[in-house]
Amino acid sequence: MTFDEYQAHDALALADLVARGLVTPSELLEAALARADAVNPALNAVVRRQDEAARALAAGPLSGPFAGVPFLVKDLLQEVAGVPCSYGNRAMTDQTAAEDSDVVKRWRQAGLVIFGQTNTPEFASKNVTEPDHWGPARNPWDLGRTPGGSSGGAASAVAAGIVPVAGANDGGGSIRIPAAACGLFGFKPARGRVSSGPLISEGLFGAAVQGVVSRSVRDSAAMLDVLQGPEPHAPYWMPPSSQLPQGGYLAALAQAPRPLRIGFSTASPLGTPVDSQAVAAVDDAVQLLRSLGHQVEPAEPAMDGQALAKDFLQAWFCMQAVFMDEVRERTGASGSNFETDTRIMAAVGRATSGPALLQCQMRWNDYTRALADFHQRHDLWLTPTLNGPALPIGQNATPALLELGSRLLLSFGLAGLLRYTGILDALVLKTLAWTPYTLVANLTGRPAMSVPLYWTPQGLPLGVQFVGPLDSEVGMLQLARQLEEARPWFHRRPAVG
Repeated sequence: MTFDEYQAHDALALADLVARGLVTPSELLEAALARADAVNPALNAVVRRQDEAARALAAGPLSGPFAGVPFLVKDLLQEVAGVPCSYGNRAMTDQTAAEDSDVVKRWRQAGLVIFGQTNTPEFASKNVTEPDHWGPARNPWDLGRTPGGSSGGAASAVAAGIVPVAGANDGGGSIRIPAAACGLFGFKPARGRVSSGPLISEGLFGAAVQGVVSRSVRDSAAMLDVLQGPEPHAPYWMPPSSQLPQGGYLAALAQAPRPLRIGFSTASPLGTPVDSQAVAAVDDAVQLLRSLGHQVEPAEPAMDGQALAKDFLQAWFCMQAVFMDEVRERTGASGSNFETDTRIMAAVGRATSGPALLQCQMRWNDYTRALADFHQRHDLWLTPTLNGPALPIGQNATPALLELGSRLLLSFGLAGLLRYTGILDALVLKTLAWTPYTLVANLTGRPAMSVPLYWTPQGLPLGVQFVGPLDSEVGMLQLARQLEEARPWFHRRPAVG
């Protein structure tokens, strides 16, 4: 199979070719490996491969809706038994996983042929994928720019045609951010829809969820069919949608969405300036939605975006401390095995008291109520996914003087004091200014998606985000399919390779 033939199909179409005997899983795998050989040296999207194990798997019997399709998992919270999972951290490079994560078990049952892991920032700590250990992943639309994070390697690999769909996860936008930056569809399921176990249960109070990035809506819908449902060890789960037809989310795409009332806004929740291209992307989506019969009007939830960001980050910093402690216990790693930014975040997390963390988490309920009130009046909330196109590599790096000062504070055990200065707040504001729109769906546990409807005059993709209420995945996927048919994007390919 040539690359042109391979890239002309989404994952379900490739599986159909296998089912009809028109191509073998081995032929598909060799096409994927050849594409990775051709473009990954420039992209650094795939950080670890298991070519021979994948070849053996492809040569054997396979069954399931994606039988024979090549696949990549993220190097974080998607463990493959017997294979290292580094979480983007140097000390974890050779630490093999004892068992498959729940999502990997389900991907195997679906017949996917896993052959490698994709690049991610250390402990998924950033909205760009530039880990010190593996080096930066690059965006196939512009090699000087980031593919976003934390599922940046996955998005880069899918956009470049290595695989049609890849494993991703989302704790603060990490499916939607790279999807928007790379011209892909990125769907974040609701809290409890997909299990993240068994090793870590539900991360960040359930704000972190598992999923994929893909080139087609139907691949993402079929993946949700594969991944949804309870596991015995899951702390909670969401029952199947009352709107779900027989045949699941994929079957639901056969029906068009009902006319929706959609509220839209472009202002940054942080109060920071908004890139004109982000506004243009939403304006373009508004016109398209209206042409399809939907009612679209300016509206947004009544919530304090800056307070929401701080309450998210307080829990996020505590999670970084937990990750560091677990890695130290498991590997005996010293401070030098962690990035300075990670150590700063962890130090701030350790300086947070237990009651302060619980108070923070309890305030998440205020944002959930505000969003639920909004959804009483509007079916969906439309915003930019990103505040502008993909950033140049290194633009969000910690300034050299601040990193030097932080290293000094770390050496004296005083880095936690940064939380009492305006320096850390300014740095956080600068970092989140590119991605201020995605956090709310994580804190509230609501489904959200980034849809690739817009490209800038410079040819860079820039997705728009929809946030829905509980149990709205069916309608959201139907809308995404309608938009995909009205404004196709599958044919758009970057020039890399």
